[in-house]
Amino acid sequence: MKRSVGQILGRAGIRIPLILWTIAVLYPIFWMFLGSFKSNAEIYRNPWGFPESFSLDNFVTAWTNYNIDTSVFNSLIVTVIGTALTLVLAIPTAYAIERIQFRGSQALFLLYISAMMIPMVLGWIPLFFLLAELNLLDNIYGLAIVYAVSQLPFTIFVLTSFISTIPKSLEESAAMDGMSPYMVLWKIITPLSMSGIITVTIMNAIQFWNEYFMALIFLNTSDNYTLALAIDFISSEAQYTNAWGTLFASLVIAIIPVIVLYAIFQRRIAKGLTEGAIKG
Repeated sequence: MKRSVGQILGRAGIRIPLILWTIAVLYPIFWMFLGSFKSNAEIYRNPWGFPESFSLDNFVTAWTNYNIDTSVFNSLIVTVIGTALTLVLAIPTAYAIERIQFRGSQALFLLYISAMMIPMVLGWIPLFFLLAELNLLDNIYGLAIVYAVSQLPFTIFVLTSFISTIPKSLEESAAMDGMSPYMVLWKIITPLSMSGIITVTIMNAIQFWNEYFMALIFLNTSDNYTLALAIDFISSEAQYTNAWGTLFASLVIAIIPVIVLYAIFQRRIAKGLTEGAIKG
């Protein structure tokens, strides 16, 4: 009896704080979601209650009057190109570091790992002048390149952990069958590392979609704004125009893709991180 009571108290001591934390995290999101369907007058009159009628006017206003449609398109381009470019650069690099023995390979790997420890803010000013010299300043494609390079160390670190566990005998057999190193990489190593590739792809995509500070520095014109910059503009406008419903609607538009993406791939992400930690 004492043991069962102790187990109940122990489980309650763990679960109750987790439940309270979950409520504290989810309720502001739920409140924002409800606010996106309210008029400004209703937000002030009944900020914590349900809307009297679920209206899409705030979404229409955000989509048309505040160019959220253009910003969503820009964020989508930056995210897709940045994520794809990261994989194109990281997969061969991780394979070369892990499999090809050359002088300085370990030092190169340590260099990538150490780059993860350097705050990105230290590179913003040099990157600003570099993009200006290359005529890529205020250019979403230049921003996508910066995003891809910024996530290379993390991506290489994760992928090398997966590649290290693939038996070399598979590569040797493929080479005996006449496969070139490039064919071995893309037809054997890449499919067997797919769990890690999916993990870093989702994590990088979420990072690029939500990124704000580099977009603020490297983009100037509103036509090139990403979604984070457009929401920041609406937030500043809301202080003077009381467009809080529009702000909430734009926030809902921004977080829905992230929630859907994570909900679909959450098991793969958890599995990939766990396997990467064990294999590393």
